[in-house]
Amino acid sequence: MDSSFEALVSLPRIGDEAPHFKAVTTQGPINFPQDYRGNWVILFSHPADFTPVCTSEFMTFASREPEFNALNCKLVGLSIDGLYSHIAWLRTIKEKIEFKGMKNVEVNFPLIEDITMEVAKKYGMIQPGESSTKAVRAVFFVDPKGIIRALIYYPLSMGRNFNELKRALIAMQTADAFDVATPADWQPGDDVIVPPAGSCGLAKERMQCEDEELTCADWFFCTKKLSKEHIAEACEKEITI
Repeated sequence: MDSSFEALVSLPRIGDEAPHFKAVTTQGPINFPQDYRGNWVILFSHPADFTPVCTSEFMTFASREPEFNALNCKLVGLSIDGLYSHIAWLRTIKEKIEFKGMKNVEVNFPLIEDITMEVAKKYGMIQPGESSTKAVRAVFFVDPKGIIRALIYYPLSMGRNFNELKRALIAMQTADAFDVATPADWQPGDDVIVPPAGSCGLAKERMQCEDEELTCADWFFCTKKLSKEHIAEACEKEITI
């Protein structure tokens, strides 16, 4: 495989330390991920300024930024356009664009200038099958230690589901706080999955229903209740979807 192609699509993996970079943004220079230690971060890319899908996404992220901040999560955007293009686009969003009842929307989180595509290449945001000059809609969840915990990629044509991004964030925080897993279509307040039994003795206890907090369909599949309020208390956050 051509080495230049590999450089474009090389992806950091779940569990890797987030690739380091310094960049100019609409909110000043940043040193990533060092500047965000202690916070979760959603780092996301978009194909280009002054495009309609990207505009709808930035308006949605900006309008919902307080919800993510309440979950100890910062937002950082990126495109390979220049800083002045970013500034002009964000001003246009605030002054002219209305979408789904949102208007006069001001984007306060940083939008990275990446004309050289240095950051986009580090994060595999340029995928030649889609475009060699535009970043796909990538989303990276970075935890407070600077570790990549999840990544989601969307094609250029499809806008992101922001309820799902928030749900994924809460699910990871819940897993960390309670040492549990979250089942398919989980929402805060639904039952969670406890780790499988690690010994024959524990498996027997579970099947004999000796732990009243658990509901076990079999030794490896046990759930327990975990209220939205309990999650919020443990994480010291307001949990809403």
